[in-house]
Amino acid sequence: MSWWFNRSINACKQKKFQENGVEQQQNGVVQSYKSVALIVGVTGIVGSSLSEILQYPDTPGGPWKVYGVARRPRPTWLAKSHVEYVQCDVSNTEEAISKISPLTDITHIFYVSWMGNEDCSMNAVMFQNILNSVIPNAPNLQHICLQTGSKHYIGLFETDTPDTHDTPYTEDLPRLKQPNFYHNLEDILYEETAKKGLTWSVHRPALVFGFSPCSLMNIVSTLSVYAAICKHEKKPLVYPGSKASWNCFVDAADAELAAEHQIWAAVDPNAKNQAFNCTNGDLFKWKHIWKVLANQFDLEMVGYIEGNEQVSMEELMKDKDSVWDEIVRTNNLTPTKLKDIAAFWFADIAFLLENVLSSTHKNRLHGFMGFRNTYTSFVSCIDKMRAYRFIP
Repeated sequence: MSWWFNRSINACKQKKFQENGVEQQQNGVVQSYKSVALIVGVTGIVGSSLSEILQYPDTPGGPWKVYGVARRPRPTWLAKSHVEYVQCDVSNTEEAISKISPLTDITHIFYVSWMGNEDCSMNAVMFQNILNSVIPNAPNLQHICLQTGSKHYIGLFETDTPDTHDTPYTEDLPRLKQPNFYHNLEDILYEETAKKGLTWSVHRPALVFGFSPCSLMNIVSTLSVYAAICKHEKKPLVYPGSKASWNCFVDAADAELAAEHQIWAAVDPNAKNQAFNCTNGDLFKWKHIWKVLANQFDLEMVGYIEGNEQVSMEELMKDKDSVWDEIVRTNNLTPTKLKDIAAFWFADIAFLLENVLSSTHKNRLHGFMGFRNTYTSFVSCIDKMRAYRFIP
């Protein structure tokens, strides 16, 4: 039974290093490493999961040493991990070279970052800066994982996409005609790895359910904050999206599964030089998630109101900063600002899309058997945010 399958059924147990002649842990710190990861975007929704899973003693390819790169100062919730944190604005070429090029022991790059907008040139500069800093200076570099996403098939959020592909999405579908920074990143990846004979993988996760309060597109955090505000104001949990999105099927990818997917591609020869979709392997409906959300916050579940048009959550929540501040204060939560912990603009997009479904048949053909229950994933993300005192 594979490690990936074991993780999916929660049968995986952490154990001490016993193989490959690696020394045992001493005071929680590994004395010798087989692989060295650079996670670019370590505070993000998948980056934070990568930083955690790579440090499990039985993670394939390990034991792993982990460097984590992000723009912001090291957050407190990441402080207890053994990640060697590098605060760096990778869009700044000089800063990236000065801070990243000294990391000469890197064997694998996990690039899970983006600029926060869909500017093709700036996102390309960021990725190129990382590769220019690492490739000439890390003689043992082997593999580069690039995370993109479903926008490969539906186009960018900021642009009308009349040529969007029909579902289910398969990895062999051609690129859409419109500009997409994902394409720029892929082209850089293909060119730079070919020069040095490195291997690569491209990962296209569905809507990600995860923990990080630093993510620009954390739907679980956003909905949890919305529910907390509804409860604070003694209002029912009304679904603001469209009727079609309320009833249609959607797929998601648990952040830990997305991380495991990338680790698999980094170490398994069958996954080299391929693009893969990543989903939990099941489907969900927002109407069912809404019941789970209401139960988690002990709210009256109204859901979609027949006849209503979609209402912008970003508009509904635009004056709620002081309300959130009060919720944080009265519940003794970790201090956060509403704009940092909730991406209502992203929820508006999620509640507009219909039947965005990706095939994962190629994963199974190449040997990845990981999966998750989406509803369990949703609840576990809420539980983790509560454990770190981000939501009441």
